[in-house]
Amino acid sequence: MEQHVLATAKETKQASLTESLQEACKKIAPLWPLENFVAVNPFLGFTGQTFERAAQQLSDTAGIRITLPLSFYRNKIREGKIKKADLLAAFQHKSLHEVDLEAFIRQLEATPDFPLPSPRVFTLADVASQVSSQDWVRFSVARISAWAASYFDNGQALWQAADSQLGAFESWKREAQIDLTPEISGLKGFRKMVRSLPDHPLHAAQAALDLLGVPDEGLPFYLHRLLLRVGGWAAHAARLDWDSELYGKKGGYMVEFLTVLLCWEACLLRSLPVRELNLSWMSAKKNLSEFTEDTEVARELSQSVLLQDAFELSIQRELFEKFQGTESMPSKPSQPTLAQAIFCIDVRSEVFRRNLEQADQRIETMGFAGFFAFPIQFVPLARGEGEAQCPVLIPTGPTVLEVTTDKASHEAAYKKRILHHQVSQVWRSFKSGAVTCFSFVSPLGISFLPKLFTDSFGITRPVPHPDQAGLKGLGSQQKGVCLEERSHGDLVVGIPVQTRIQLAKNALKAMSLTENFARFVLVVGHGSTTVNNPHATGLDCGACGGHTGEANAKVAAAVLNDRSVREGLTKESIAIPEDTIFLACLHDTTTDEVTIYNEWEVPSDKMAALEEVKVSLAKAGKAARAERALRMAIDTNQDKAVIARSKDWSQIRPEWGLAGCTAFVVAPRERTKGLDLGGKSFLHSYDWKKDRGFSILELIMTAPMVVTSWINLQYYGSTVDNKHFGSGNKTLHNVTAGLGVLEGHSGDLRVGLPFQSVHDGEKYQHEPARLSVVIEAPLDAMNDILAKHPAVRNLCDNGWIYLFAMDEQGKVAYRYIGDLQWECV
Repeated sequence: MEQHVLATAKETKQASLTESLQEACKKIAPLWPLENFVAVNPFLGFTGQTFERAAQQLSDTAGIRITLPLSFYRNKIREGKIKKADLLAAFQHKSLHEVDLEAFIRQLEATPDFPLPSPRVFTLADVASQVSSQDWVRFSVARISAWAASYFDNGQALWQAADSQLGAFESWKREAQIDLTPEISGLKGFRKMVRSLPDHPLHAAQAALDLLGVPDEGLPFYLHRLLLRVGGWAAHAARLDWDSELYGKKGGYMVEFLTVLLCWEACLLRSLPVRELNLSWMSAKKNLSEFTEDTEVARELSQSVLLQDAFELSIQRELFEKFQGTESMPSKPSQPTLAQAIFCIDVRSEVFRRNLEQADQRIETMGFAGFFAFPIQFVPLARGEGEAQCPVLIPTGPTVLEVTTDKASHEAAYKKRILHHQVSQVWRSFKSGAVTCFSFVSPLGISFLPKLFTDSFGITRPVPHPDQAGLKGLGSQQKGVCLEERSHGDLVVGIPVQTRIQLAKNALKAMSLTENFARFVLVVGHGSTTVNNPHATGLDCGACGGHTGEANAKVAAAVLNDRSVREGLTKESIAIPEDTIFLACLHDTTTDEVTIYNEWEVPSDKMAALEEVKVSLAKAGKAARAERALRMAIDTNQDKAVIARSKDWSQIRPEWGLAGCTAFVVAPRERTKGLDLGGKSFLHSYDWKKDRGFSILELIMTAPMVVTSWINLQYYGSTVDNKHFGSGNKTLHNVTAGLGVLEGHSGDLRVGLPFQSVHDGEKYQHEPARLSVVIEAPLDAMNDILAKHPAVRNLCDNGWIYLFAMDEQGKVAYRYIGDLQWECV
């Protein structure tokens, strides 16, 4: 009986520990690798709390700032950007109605910027650094990072010190037992202490906590602080768990990684011969057990959040003013539609779409998520594995193989790319070898001088374009996709006809494009062209999993041009005219050039009309480059300078990407057509009157709305606290493990965006503001969706997203205030 009670108590204790570890791990947002660097909401684990409450917790736990300094808001008030009405509204939203605004502004003018918040939760390494002459925090982070870079390596290293076939904890324990670095640095018996730890991760975590004596009351704060100390690698482990759970598997990397951090702390405590350490650690633990909110910090934080609210209200006011005249705008003489162009909802597409419609009034544009509702696994030519071409929120669908337009060229290109890959691997080994690298530099180094010269002046690219590597002489227009089912190595590729019909039906209905098709329908994906840029994929399409939208555009066009698909769609009451041609295109957001991939499908009698479309695309590109050149402070040779940035290996700001994104408008194009939204708004075409049952609205609010908030909050976090949520100075980056960057030669894996992506050296190019979502749809329909999806409702109820409703006159009429309630704007 006694043994049974003890066993039950032990199981209960383990279950409680597991729950505590998992709860701490949920607070870390995932980080995708550089090869598909997609935007992530860094506050993902806090959306169940209000914005201000999360700000307080992050400030207390790790000294993280969630707003800009007071001086930023003071300047906005002086400039007239934040008006008194905005401040008054911000006070009213906090239920503060009796406010002397003049006195508040005078006090603000006299108040210096608040100091950076200091963490109030301390780890053992923090305490050890305070009582000794050595920075044990930096040392422990460097050692953990060195192991993690080897263990998680994605093919960059020629030799891995850590065994990646083992579990994370077991791999670390084996490596730590033979690593002499800690003992050389003064940690006596460190390896012996590691060896004494239990082999099972959960048991080891419990042993470490028992040794450290962390009080139960402060355990959540302590574990969260520990993870934030090595937040980059923790975020990478979170992404591995995210992918596993997305496909129904069990994750476990995060808990094991947290166990590694706990064991490091315990071994440090046992190995560091400093008398004061135990006393200081006891004091730190007492503070943990009695942890309370600092009222002074809370007051300062509340004021900063109020000013942030006022700034965001000023942005909303300016946005809503643009919609006031949309219904009464004079209608222009109708002309036959030459083409319809479906762009990604990306804010950079807003600039190009506006200029394209101005260049040719016969072209209509629409906005839709850039994967075009084709969540494919795409296998590039001569590759053995596929790449997910869809938002990271959803699992992939069919696998599609890239082919060339004829069998002979396909075989030749296939062999050429395989040979190129093999030669590249040998060449890389030769350049990186311990002995051969010396032979490489001395006799062969001088031969690279001409290329260094041409690369430096932008005549050539420093590296081949990834999509064209090994395919010199084969134009991108000669590459297509194979929809037919077939075997490709261990994969089954292709899309069955019935699946094609269903995908096409879903896509067209979601686009509100089920009638009145033009002669040409352009499916325009987007990507960027840059060199020497580790974060290049962050400029590609987030909806395509951090890749360009080329593959999705090609698949969408191929499916929608398929005769059997069109016959199936006719039975679904979607009749595509026989002479309508879907064209797969790619918008390069760095150069604003558009490539059409399947021109060969256009009959000769339509080539003249296609040339007109191409002329309009070129005009729009030139106008868009001129507009973006002003933002990049280019005043001469704008076309040449903008294009040159895409090949300049010294360029730290090849384009501004999504910097400035603050709004997401979900409405018919008529509501935004002709409005200059400054490249700051995501635009999704949607007509609620065609959406029976509001299934499309539900899809928009649970996918694109969430994804755009992720993008918006990634830029927000990278701006307000680049140290914790960004990746620092781009010029200091070193790629590690093929996964991410270090700032310098050591330290933690960096998350988020480089500072250069949000700041131009003089001012912020991204001024942080939470996303304002404007949807033209009935309030009851939106309420039903919010009630059905708690995670989405949390974003709106807790102030991570501002939600507004547009009325049938095209004006923003209602503001969501939480708890499924709305108020008039």
